[in-house]
Amino acid sequence: MKEILAFIKPHKLSKVTLALHSVEGLTGMSVTDVRGFGRGRAKDAPHRVVEDLVDYIPHIKIEIICEDHLVDEVIDIIEKEAQTGLRGDGKIYIIPVEEAIRIQTGERGKTAV
Repeated sequence: MKEILAFIKPHKLSKVTLALHSVEGLTGMSVTDVRGFGRGRAKDAPHRVVEDLVDYIPHIKIEIICEDHLVDEVIDIIEKEAQTGLRGDGKIYIIPVEEAIRIQTGERGKTAV
């Protein structure tokens, strides 16, 4: 199993979510509002958030745990639907997942996801 961690622009969330609904076998995703900065340091960003003299850019963090054979399809969808062609479109990371446990039933592995 893998965790796909993607940071995208907030206005792209609906398009990404709708496209991910087409992935057979994808069990779900989690979404969090986040803010941060990258190499550009948010200097010219129109939607930056200034807090304690530091500029942050709002993004959405998407977390998806899926089976290995779904990773490429999920990444392709996120990359296609989240791209604007402008700086700060975001990043995608793939992280190995050693184990999953469903708290309610104690199931482990793929069936717990």
